[in-house]
Amino acid sequence: MYNITIIEDDSEVREELKILLQNSGYKINIITDFENVEKQVLETETHLVLLDVNLPNKNGYEICSKIRTKSNIPIIFVTSRNNSMDELNGIMIGGDDYIEKPYNVPILLARIQNLLNRTYSNKKEENNVIEYKNIKIDIFKSQVIFNGKEIELTKTELKVLYYLFTHTDRIIARTDIIDFLWDNEIYADDNSLSVVITRIREKLKEIGIENLIETKRGQGYKL
Repeated sequence: MYNITIIEDDSEVREELKILLQNSGYKINIITDFENVEKQVLETETHLVLLDVNLPNKNGYEICSKIRTKSNIPIIFVTSRNNSMDELNGIMIGGDDYIEKPYNVPILLARIQNLLNRTYSNKKEENNVIEYKNIKIDIFKSQVIFNGKEIELTKTELKVLYYLFTHTDRIIARTDIIDFLWDNEIYADDNSLSVVITRIREKLKEIGIENLIETKRGQGYKL
């Protein structure tokens, strides 16, 4: 799953981008402390940066230039500036793309996906698929694959199973999964989580996967 960092000082635009990208299957990191932004970016495991130009303390061009001295991470400027010289300046200092606000959502998503594909083409499978005991989850297709068979997952089922697959070293408390779903804009409570786990188990049985999710009474779940 690709991780995108949003650097935007307008809270409404920032939240809109966050929800849009999470609903499109991306993990999101948000920077709201505009001191040493480039340092925060370089210390974060991220695949792409969405960077506003007009920021407090330092503009996006300066931040891009500093990032470029140490990293080739893809950077897309998302800004209300619509002067052709601004766009040229952004590209010349190392930006990979330049999108004006208000942006067209399908075009924004397409440009993000195209840039990620070009940059990480050799790692596409690595970023798309996670595996545990020969069971694979294809994040972009929202599928579980096992022994040549596959099943479709809902968005909530995918996020729950993804969380379990990325925390196989320990028992996961129910509250941890619920908090993860809430952070991803999915309403969840204790009862709804039980329903989702039951649905996942039933779907896994359809392709021959039994007893993958173990209930630890009073503690949570473990693969």
